[in-house]
Amino acid sequence: MPMSASPVVRRVRLGAELRRLRRRQSLTLEQVCGRLGWASTSKLSRIELGQSRPDLADVLDLLDVYEVPPGQRDELIVIARDAATGRGWSRALGEMGERQRAYAELEAGAARIVEYQPAVVPGLLQTPAYARLRVTAGALLHEGVDVEADVRARVLRQDVLRRADPPRYTALLDERVCDPGGAPDDVWRDQLRHLVALADRPHVTIRLLSRDAAAQGGVHPLAAFSYYAYPDPDDPRTVLVETLTTDLRLVTEADLARYERLIDWLLAAALSADESVELLARRLGSALVPRPREPRDVAVPEPH
Repeated sequence: MPMSASPVVRRVRLGAELRRLRRRQSLTLEQVCGRLGWASTSKLSRIELGQSRPDLADVLDLLDVYEVPPGQRDELIVIARDAATGRGWSRALGEMGERQRAYAELEAGAARIVEYQPAVVPGLLQTPAYARLRVTAGALLHEGVDVEADVRARVLRQDVLRRADPPRYTALLDERVCDPGGAPDDVWRDQLRHLVALADRPHVTIRLLSRDAAAQGGVHPLAAFSYYAYPDPDDPRTVLVETLTTDLRLVTEADLARYERLIDWLLAAALSADESVELLARRLGSALVPRPREPRDVAVPEPH
């Protein structure tokens, strides 16, 4: 189902705006909380860091303290409502685990998504059978994973590429992503077909980095990452860096500038979109050729 702007993105945006307003008034966290009768500064700190769902009444009180004029006030109330909303989210994402939900919330409402993957097909491009293999492998390190629920969540996330106003999506994949990696032949063939079909969509671009490709100066990403930008330029662009145990969310301008520069270098080093699809098609053609059977052991008759 189509979703509006991500609450998590709007929370970060709201927090940054409220922090700027407080500093413009030369007020400390303690002074604001004292005026509002809040027991501690942790509540305001979490709101400013975008770490909690804000209560609209609390935001209205803060806008009063900061003496925000009517036009700016109305704009911030809209952002606060987006940040606090549960509109369709609990129902649509209720089955997702914490890490899947983080990706889904950032994907929703995005205008541009760029993903780099060095070893596996990204979740938005996975077939259910391939996703099941990846989730099952991950469950070896993460106990208690509901494999089928996780697969359904990945498939649900893919609706973002089918919505009426899909983001411009670019996948930057190392060539070894094209290798079966132990996947059964039928699963891998279907996954290759799926990649070729997706690349035909006008808003989806797949770019492969050949084995000998090198970004400018030999710079190479140390981990998979995803980059998100939004239609409202004041909504925070975000990078999510994938690690074994958790995902690191980056929103500072300095961090984003480095990753945007890295994306440009990777795009310059990658095969073109047409060349990438041709390579995928060749790999698919090879995958469709039956493998030669191993010669059977021939019994040698014992000499009489």
